[in-house]
Amino acid sequence: MVVLAASIVSKSGKILVSRQFVDMSRIRIEGLLAAFPKLVGTGKQHTYVETENVRYVYQPIEALYLLLVTNKQSNILEDLETLRLLSKLVPEYSYSLDEEGICKTAFELLFAFDEVISLGHKENVTVAQVKQYCEMESHEEKLHKLVVQSKINETKDVMKRKASEIDKSKIEKNRGDKGGFMSLQSMGSGRIESSFSDMSISSGGGGFGSGSGFGLATTDVETFSSKSKAGRPPSSANAPPKGLGMQLGKSQRTNQFLESLKAEGEVILEDVKPIAGQSRAAAAAPPLTDPITLTVEEKINVSLKRDGGMSNFDVQGTLSLQILNQEDGLIQVQIETGGNPGILFKTHPNMNKELFTHENILGLKDPNRPFPTGQAGDAAGVGLLKWRMQSADESMVPLTINCWPSVSGNETYVSIEYEASTMFDLRNVAISVPLPALREAPSVRQIDGEWRYDSRNSVLEWTILLIDNSNRSGSMEFVVPPADSSSFFPISVRFSATSTYSDLKVVNIIPLRGGAPPKFSQRTVLITENYQVA
Repeated sequence: MVVLAASIVSKSGKILVSRQFVDMSRIRIEGLLAAFPKLVGTGKQHTYVETENVRYVYQPIEALYLLLVTNKQSNILEDLETLRLLSKLVPEYSYSLDEEGICKTAFELLFAFDEVISLGHKENVTVAQVKQYCEMESHEEKLHKLVVQSKINETKDVMKRKASEIDKSKIEKNRGDKGGFMSLQSMGSGRIESSFSDMSISSGGGGFGSGSGFGLATTDVETFSSKSKAGRPPSSANAPPKGLGMQLGKSQRTNQFLESLKAEGEVILEDVKPIAGQSRAAAAAPPLTDPITLTVEEKINVSLKRDGGMSNFDVQGTLSLQILNQEDGLIQVQIETGGNPGILFKTHPNMNKELFTHENILGLKDPNRPFPTGQAGDAAGVGLLKWRMQSADESMVPLTINCWPSVSGNETYVSIEYEASTMFDLRNVAISVPLPALREAPSVRQIDGEWRYDSRNSVLEWTILLIDNSNRSGSMEFVVPPADSSSFFPISVRFSATSTYSDLKVVNIIPLRGGAPPKFSQRTVLITENYQVA
């Protein structure tokens, strides 16, 4: 009662895996396995074949044979039980029952065979026990790994503390180097800041950075002049205008540092923070040219589920008013809404609610009181109206994202597709997909649009400039090393649109002093505030 060998062969006779349990020469086992396909007849219901010396007990597994070679004195019932146990183990270790899958997991299968058969005799084990034995978990090994990981974490903490100390020392050194500039600021009684807001560093004359004979070329001034307003080319801090006088330690280190960050995949924003007296909206919005400007802005918050469905949908909108000239302040604004029943409007406390309810006209409770004018205050304007919409209808979502990660061998294939609603044309769409830590950029096989890999944050960003009727759907496919499907979530989405859910429009501007209606313009924008697929 001895099992000579346990093997997996193809139907053509090719040997994929074979484990011998007694002393046999390679030529003999190859001869026995090569003769097996010729002995198997077609149309027979038997699962064994006998020759003069050995018995073959076999079981088909798709396009392969799982085979036991025994002597003729072996107990065939016990051999069949061994064969059934091995047939359960093979799919546990080989996910694809073909030649490629068996060859990839050959050693794992051999170890499992050794746990089932010892010296030709079957061991009294189950599938679960075989898997447990093959895993070979060691408490000492786990303890060693924990100790090593704790040392790595301690080293990282020391590194962070050292880095913070170096940054602090650099800041203190820079403060010492800028002492002259700080003293000038204190002597100027705070007027230097206002002078910066009124002039450009790179202007041709009359300012600090012009041909006035006194130039500040420190790193801070370089940063300020290079980060000019949107649409304007960077000012010439690297090549100062003629007539520039004393320079304080001009260096190219800052530009070199920025270039190195760009080479690593970092995005260097060229917009500076707003100066005192200006808000972020004023810096981002184009300059006002019309006497009256009304801005309709909606912010959308959406949380989609990775398996389908929606957990949150919320839209909040505002209507704001900006007036350049004081003489245009005595007005009323007549609007027209799109008639969306899911939107709840709420007027400012100083507005005449009855006038808005009955006539859709926005005006102050005191008609003799003008609206605030100028841009010295809030550059976003005066808020006239707010509204909100919440819904559980998935058809209201402007953009849906489907992500399908699948592991195949030593690679993870990730397919992402988007589908846009016909309600809006979306602009500057950016879909940010988190990735596991990678040594190199992912391999993008197919994409509708452009892509960029942020190695520092390990994020793959998929960008589409415009989604309209020509590309309501699109897809991207990339490949990374094996990873858990949850590491590709949450997916963040950003976009903007020039139409809104409320479809609010300004119909007319009514002057309370009489005369012709003043000229006005309307800006409409829909932007994302928090749009995720988790």
